Amino acid sequence: MDQITFDYNTVLSDVHMLLPNSRHLMTRLNSVGQPVFTSKFEILSDTERHDQKDSLTKENSDTETQVVKQKDGEEVGESTVESGLDEDGDFDITRRPRKNTTGDCHRDIICPVILKQSNTSTLLQELDAEDEADDSFDGVIRIEHTMATPLEDVGKQVWRGAFLLADFLLSKPLMFKAATVIELGAGTGLTSIIMATIAKRVYCTDVGEDLLSMCKKNITLNEDMIERAGGEVRVKQLDWLKSDLCTDSDVEFRWTEEEVADIHDNASFIIAADVCYDDDLTDALFRTIYRLCSNFVHACTIFISLEKRLNFTIREMDVSCEAYNHFRHCLSQLEDLVDGQCSYTVEQLPCTFPQFLRYERIEQLELWKVTTKRVPADQAKS
Repeated sequence: MDQITFDYNTVLSDVHMLLPNSRHLMTRLNSVGQPVFTSKFEILSDTERHDQKDSLTKENSDTETQVVKQKDGEEVGESTVESGLDEDGDFDITRRPRKNTTGDCHRDIICPVILKQSNTSTLLQELDAEDEADDSFDGVIRIEHTMATPLEDVGKQVWRGAFLLADFLLSKPLMFKAATVIELGAGTGLTSIIMATIAKRVYCTDVGEDLLSMCKKNITLNEDMIERAGGEVRVKQLDWLKSDLCTDSDVEFRWTEEEVADIHDNASFIIAADVCYDDDLTDALFRTIYRLCSNFVHACTIFISLEKRLNFTIREMDVSCEAYNHFRHCLSQLEDLVDGQCSYTVEQLPCTFPQFLRYERIEQLELWKVTTKRVPADQAKS
């Protein structure tokens, strides 16, 4: 296989950057020649969540203790500074000791393989054979995704915003019980799979045949977990740049008339994770939310998770977050909108709910809630 090269417009996956020691099995090439990985994401048990919380609390406590000691005049004096210098007068920094990883750790033998395109059945057979010896498979989600893509294909990766939204869903099972839900920009389908373990039916939507095929494979990889929970996921095409749902019989991921009627009559939640990275797409997202909510019979609640990404821009000549600023502008416009059909209430939710998946919950992650309310007919504008 040719060496993977990273172009100027290459976007790297959060999963690979933040979980370098996790298991990422490169399994095949997709239809456009991108290497596809299958990763396992374990839903933490109550004990593991408490242990993780205690570990974070201890780290924060140790850090605070160290800061207090540094502020103490008796411990931070001239003699302390001098003792921190080496023979040349440079600072000799004492580094935190690393954990011993050479004890009982055994490295797997890695053999080079030639990747090729494979179908779902072949992949399932390989993974099922591997999981026969895995006693901890219950509660583990398997996701196909890519490592590095151009910007237009970032939906094939798994992002921290999806983990944050998944945590929130798992922390509020009664809220979504027996609900009909639409996910916009579902990408690999991680949050749709999580939602399907709680809700009645999830319409997992995005655009692009290759991306939707990958998403469908991920649904198949986790169908046992979904079926045990009594949920259902349907992968559908939903192009934000088009006003109508695709019902063309020649399109694989089209909507049937019954499905269109189902979301109009029964949908009560819309979710979206890390989809606001381009201003034009953000505008299209809010237009889609407006069109859907205007056609729903019932009031709808929208949850949007995202990560504020700071960049240095030539226009500002400073570090800024233009995509996030535009997202906030769209939220304000939606809240101020008066069309005679719906009113919109916007609020930011605190990210204090438990962490069910292993990832780095950084302070740049946010979760927003938009609540719609149907305007009574006698108050609607004529």
